[in-house]
Amino acid sequence: MEVRWADSDRLGHVNNTKVVEYMQEGRIKFLQSGELRRGAIAVRKMDVEFLRPIKDESGPVTVEIVVLHVGNTSYTLRHTVRDRDGAVCAHGDAVLVGFDTQTERPRPITDGERDVLARYRVAATT
Repeated sequence: MEVRWADSDRLGHVNNTKVVEYMQEGRIKFLQSGELRRGAIAVRKMDVEFLRPIKDESGPVTVEIVVLHVGNTSYTLRHTVRDRDGAVCAHGDAVLVGFDTQTERPRPITDGERDVLARYRVAATT
């Protein structure tokens, strides 16, 4: 993803909220693959650690997505944001919940979703 001019503050650093947007854009692309695009999901929780500043000249940045955990109704994705030189600038974990739009309640993760998520599952790292 390109680092856009409007993403930076007056010091030339990408605003932390924009880094979370990069993660969201990467997650959307990931979720649009295979069976994951069929069911509704909601973000329940997200924790982000900002490790080094992203500057205007840091881009384009890459967002890598892996699966850390799959439960009955939810799963956890790890987002790693790297600058153009491959340095890790931030990582964040998001808990996503399968969501039934009619009942507005959690729904079980389908077998198809589990199959896709299993392809990207890794052991938890910090």
